[in-house]
Amino acid sequence: MELRQLQYFAAICKEMHFSKAAENLCTTQSNLSQQIKFLENELGVPLFDRMGRRIALTDAGQILLEQSKLIFERIDYIQAAIADLKQIEGGRLDIGILPGDGDLLFDALLIDFHRSYPKLSIKVTETTDVYEQVVDGIRDLGVTTTPDKPDERISVIPLFHEEFVLAVRSDHPAAKLKAIPFEQLQHMKMVMFGPEHQISKVMNACCQQKGITLDSPIITSTLSTLLSLVEQGVGACILPRLLVDYLNREQITAVTLLNPTPSQDICIIYRADRFMGKAAKLFIEVLQSYIQSVMEHSSRSLG
Repeated sequence: MELRQLQYFAAICKEMHFSKAAENLCTTQSNLSQQIKFLENELGVPLFDRMGRRIALTDAGQILLEQSKLIFERIDYIQAAIADLKQIEGGRLDIGILPGDGDLLFDALLIDFHRSYPKLSIKVTETTDVYEQVVDGIRDLGVTTTPDKPDERISVIPLFHEEFVLAVRSDHPAAKLKAIPFEQLQHMKMVMFGPEHQISKVMNACCQQKGITLDSPIITSTLSTLLSLVEQGVGACILPRLLVDYLNREQITAVTLLNPTPSQDICIIYRADRFMGKAAKLFIEVLQSYIQSVMEHSSRSLG
């Protein structure tokens, strides 16, 4: 059994058509048929039911297809591992993050990381489908909320517990308080991210729990606009405490919300069955260290 024969077999399974598969493989249909015949003779069973111009997988063919996919995955792993040895600092890294997390996690971090490893190409994409894209192999790493029941192929590295606070202008009456009950938000003018944003999803869940609705006269998709609206006294907003402390805006004060205190757990996810290069491992270490420093700074700010 040769790897080339398995590749030919997989190509036919993809098209379920010998001539189309032969065209994709840049070979002749007769050569393709011959290689499959060799494979069937070696295994001693037919792999396809031939029904005129149509074909279908036999039970043996289905087994071979499933196992071939595993073989191809291991080959990809080997090739990636060898390539990684050749370029310790080089390579590419594709990371998925939740909308808005770039403001806290990646802006400053990416600048420092690029200066340290200029040969490494990093792509960071904000998406609400971080988990799904990592599972599908579209992203190498994902920074997202901790999944309840992750796919068995997914490894989860806890990163930090994120608490959301009420961000108000420093002369707002609530700014004089260290904490307020969550339901008091229904009496305030709010400026918010759109419903697709993770913060909005967390807040909507808390509002449903308390049976209240928020007054949201302005919806925006950008953090800079949200901060500007708060500083101008247009309304209050909900933001991660770490972000508010990190930005350290003189005109904005963070107020703790109680009963409930909106929060979520953030983690790093990746496919455990795929090769993880040195670039990804290094980035995880740098990200963990960076978050730790931000959290320590936040703790000092709280006194």
